[in-house]
Amino acid sequence: LVPQGMAYAELAGLPPVTGLYATLIPLLAYAVFGPSRILVLGPVSALAPLVAAAVIPVAGADPAERVAVAGLLALMVGALLLVGAVARLGFLTDLLSKPVRVGYLAGIALIVIADQLPRLLGVPSTGERFVDDAGDLVRNLGEIDPTTAALGIGCLVVVLVSWRIAPAAPGILVAVAGSAILVRGFGLDVSVVGTVPGGLPSLTVPSPSVDDLGRLGLAAAAIALLAFADTSVLSRSYASRLGDRVDQNRELGGLAAANLATGLFQGFPMSSSSSRTPVAEAAGARTQLTGVVAAAAIGLVLVVGTGLLKNIPTAALAAVVIAAVLRLFDVPA
Repeated sequence: LVPQGMAYAELAGLPPVTGLYATLIPLLAYAVFGPSRILVLGPVSALAPLVAAAVIPVAGADPAERVAVAGLLALMVGALLLVGAVARLGFLTDLLSKPVRVGYLAGIALIVIADQLPRLLGVPSTGERFVDDAGDLVRNLGEIDPTTAALGIGCLVVVLVSWRIAPAAPGILVAVAGSAILVRGFGLDVSVVGTVPGGLPSLTVPSPSVDDLGRLGLAAAAIALLAFADTSVLSRSYASRLGDRVDQNRELGGLAAANLATGLFQGFPMSSSSSRTPVAEAAGARTQLTGVVAAAAIGLVLVVGTGLLKNIPTAALAAVVIAAVLRLFDVPA
């Protein structure tokens, strides 16, 4: 949860620590309000680029303003999901056709990979669009930093191989922690996460302007629809595996509560995780107590363990993101 949360926060254009906030708080909220017994919620690769696309034009380059706008966006997403739950609109996800979702997620994957490859290889990049990122990468191939590239590609290989031969093993944790140990042990000159603020997230109530609400409205609706569509499919899949039946209107309510909660505690819009839920199941999860224990562990990291995170190379986080979005390609479909 820790390395993926930090990686997806960066993908959303936000400080890495907000990814931990957006993991801890939703786990607790969903444990109280969510119907699924083992679903794991948190930042996800499919939503993070949408968050960045919505937040950056409104907030600009100021990290504090980005956090505030992202929190407002999460509240808007949560409010829309709550309206859907009250109106019993859970059936709407059946209307989102598979071809649309397959193409959409593949497009998101291409954009994310083009954005992350320069970080993986240590190549300068100034682009903000897919075409710009791809062009920067091609033009700057001669400037690849060997150390950064070795760390990034090594982490990517570790993650992909671990998923292939030992899906239950914490390949992401091994890759990210191992790269941080190498950076610290050998004093490698690469870009790292740096100092991560310690302490638990504080309650923050956004004070939006009418203009902000208008500019974020369409993005909030798109994120809410995609978040619930993914959560609905995942929760139904795991319910059938466990012999349960999940009420999709209650699922809407649980997802709404998680987004509303994270919006009030410096987080950003999130959904169910198709990579971390299988890890929880493989580790023996049978109830949402797993999420509560995980949230407590993240809280412990935030209070006393942020010093362990500062040497994580950004190339390792880029590798985590690229490995995750590769799963968004449904080649047969």
